Formats: sequence, C-alpha cells, structure tokens
Amino acid sequence: MKKSLAIVLCGMIWISCQEGESISDFTGNEITYALQPGSQYAVTGSATIKERRDGSSTILVSLTGTSGKAKLPLHLHLGDITTSGADVAALLSPVSSTTGISETKLTQLANETIISYAELVKLEACIKVHLSDTGAERDIILAGGNIGASAVKATSSGRAAFGVCKNE
Repeated sequence: MKKSLAIVLCGMIWISCQEGESISDFTGNEITYALQPGSQYAVTGSATIKERRDGSSTILVSLTGTSGKAKLPLHLHLGDITTSGADVAALLSPVSSTTGISETKLTQLANETIISYAELVKLEACIKVHLSDTGAERDIILAGGNIGASAVKATSSGRAAFGVCKNE
C-alpha cells in the first residue's frame, strides 16, 4: 500500500512540475513599430518583431479598421516608406481582414539571404499592407510604417507620404 501511495505521489509531483514549465520559442527581445494609414481607409496598427531562440524572427502585425473575409497582402520592402518602387524584401503572411492579424516566421529574404533578428531590426526597411495582390487595388496601401534603420532615421515632422510599390 505504501509503495502504491508513493508511486501516485511521485506521479502527481512530476505532472505538476511539467504543467508549470513553459519553454518559450522567444528570447524576450522584441520591438514594436506603429503602422499608420496609407490611404483613405482608416486602418492603423502595429508590427512587432520578436526574436526567436534560434536567432530568427516572428513578425506579428495587428491592425484595426479591417473587415470582411479578404486576405490582405503584407510585404517587407527595402528602403523608407516614402520610397517609390521599393523592392520587396519578403512576402509576409497575409493579414486576415476578419481579425486584422498576421504572423510570419521570417528566416530569409526573398533573395534567399538568411536574416537574423539582429540584422532585421537594423535593416533599412518598411512594412506595407496592400488592399489586393492584383489590379489597381494593388497600389492601394491600407497601412504601413518604417522599421529598423528606416524607423530610426524617420523624422517626427508628421505623417509620411507613402511610395507606390514596384509593379512586377
């Protein structure tokens, strides 16, 4: 009887320890950038870049002012938000217009260059949320903002103009 009680007690202790342990995929390093409206649509939000334990990044975009069931294209562009024809550095997971949320694990850029969290937060770049992937709505930017070195260089003189994206 004592042996059975000891086994049950050890099992309960082991289970309680397992439930209390939570190993995160993240280091705790993160930075959040504001996303401002890019057109007549009242869409705003934020982009948070979180460092993963493997050195890569997760980009979490959270928007307000979206609705419907569309998947809104989300791009990481090289250069400042005002740069017209800026190259797409990475295609990020689309934003659900129902929830306003997108989450992307980013390990490499579109040209297959590996990029770490430390490199990403220093990159001269911006994030843009588009209304569509195709047609005239492709050039409508719902929201966007500078990240990395572009955010550091941005002036506080008011709302920045948005550059139109490169058509390919």
